[in-house]
Amino acid sequence: MNKRRCGILLHITSLPSPYGIGDFGAAAYKFVDFLAETRQSLWQILPLNPTCSVYGNSPYSSYSAFAGNHIMISLDFLVQDGLLSKSDVKGHPTFHESRVDYAAVTTYKEHILRGIYKNIRNKLEQNFEFENFCNENAYWIDDYALFVTLKEYFRGIIWSDWPEDIRNKQEDAVRDWKEKLRDRILMEKFFQYLFFKQWFSLKKYCNTKNIQIIGDMPIYVTYDSADVWAKPEIFKLDDTKKPLFVAGVPPDYFSATGQLWGNPVYKWDILKETGYSWWLRRIEFNLKLFDIVRLDHFRGFVSYWEIPATEKTAVNGKWVNAPVQDFFNTLYKHFPSLPIIAEDLGTITPDVKEIMNTFGIPGMKVLLFAFGDDLPTNPYIPHNHTKYCIIYTGTHDNNTIKGWFKKDAGPAERKRVRQYLGRDITEDTIYREFIRLAMMSVANMVVLPMQDILGLGEESRMNFPATSENNWEWRLLPKQITPALIQELSEATVIYGRG
Repeated sequence: MNKRRCGILLHITSLPSPYGIGDFGAAAYKFVDFLAETRQSLWQILPLNPTCSVYGNSPYSSYSAFAGNHIMISLDFLVQDGLLSKSDVKGHPTFHESRVDYAAVTTYKEHILRGIYKNIRNKLEQNFEFENFCNENAYWIDDYALFVTLKEYFRGIIWSDWPEDIRNKQEDAVRDWKEKLRDRILMEKFFQYLFFKQWFSLKKYCNTKNIQIIGDMPIYVTYDSADVWAKPEIFKLDDTKKPLFVAGVPPDYFSATGQLWGNPVYKWDILKETGYSWWLRRIEFNLKLFDIVRLDHFRGFVSYWEIPATEKTAVNGKWVNAPVQDFFNTLYKHFPSLPIIAEDLGTITPDVKEIMNTFGIPGMKVLLFAFGDDLPTNPYIPHNHTKYCIIYTGTHDNNTIKGWFKKDAGPAERKRVRQYLGRDITEDTIYREFIRLAMMSVANMVVLPMQDILGLGEESRMNFPATSENNWEWRLLPKQITPALIQELSEATVIYGRG
């Protein structure tokens, strides 16, 4: 992270594909070629974990902190591998080209994948590559495969409402259920095997092109997940395994009642007693998946807003300190060259900055936040940047540059943008100006959302925080990457020393 670089933020699901959602197929490799051709060296994505409609298809709310989302598996590559025939996918449904219909995609892809498993089931026990994958990942995949199989068996009810013996993961109950649901459990492991085989192939291709992948790791896990069911002792739960306290953020300028996320909070004292073994496994796993890991809600590692689970809003929470110094000392002891980025957006207190400085962890600067009435001293404005940070025009949670300028920025903000640039601008030119500001920054690393590179409006944003519908659906169209775009991005990358 010590040299000038540039990259693009685009999630896998946003890639083109004939099957309704971006996947690990040919379009992903073509996008890597586009990155290389435009002299980019970073590709940032969102979490790869399974999504579900219950949580609005958010990649930040998953049944597992380790498993992969099997609807990202490329069917075309399964044809190449001989697991499918061309006729199996020839009559696929017609999907929307520019939006993901998660329900339709999941129904179709799971039908295809289950058919593959049925055909190969009797050969799996002689597949040493599959066997090695299951053994190497046994510490998470055994619990995950059983968990999602039980979720299906119990028709989706939350795990804390399962029969007491399996809710409490009693040894004899686990053994009995594993035997009873053996075939379905094996199928889930097979899906994970396909997922990670294709993912690591794509990652290897990126690395051969001198492109590093920045992955995103949420600090918290979802309550109704294999992680909490399997390791209830590291979360603050009551005697019936229900949350005692949940995570969120306190009231602020943006919300009078704060944000109630609902994730169970950690028992940091228990984690410390175990030498943070669960976290070490999680970090190690993510370092295999990605070259650089972005820690979401970084301030939660220093102190976190803890809210009684009975509360309806985040107002009556309190700050609780975590053993942050000891935790990061332990991490760096195990991973001396720990390539992490802190998501340090929002109100960041001096103790958080101190930890980042102590361990040399770079933070984020978002240009959309730079033009408030504190502009001369605003930490996000380019003249206040430092080399050791990552500049974003915006993130997956923000409007696009064009959408922001048109809808979100008030007259005073638009005026300050014009004053800062020293020239008049419009909603049709603003995205190029912001990209140039980011590129010319002294900061070593720049990451640009693909929507901003294309100059798209609000209709193309990825997520509207605090809403649960119509998010995570935007998709790139093949025709949007033009020779003119390639030339323009290449020239900017080179001229500002980021090629």
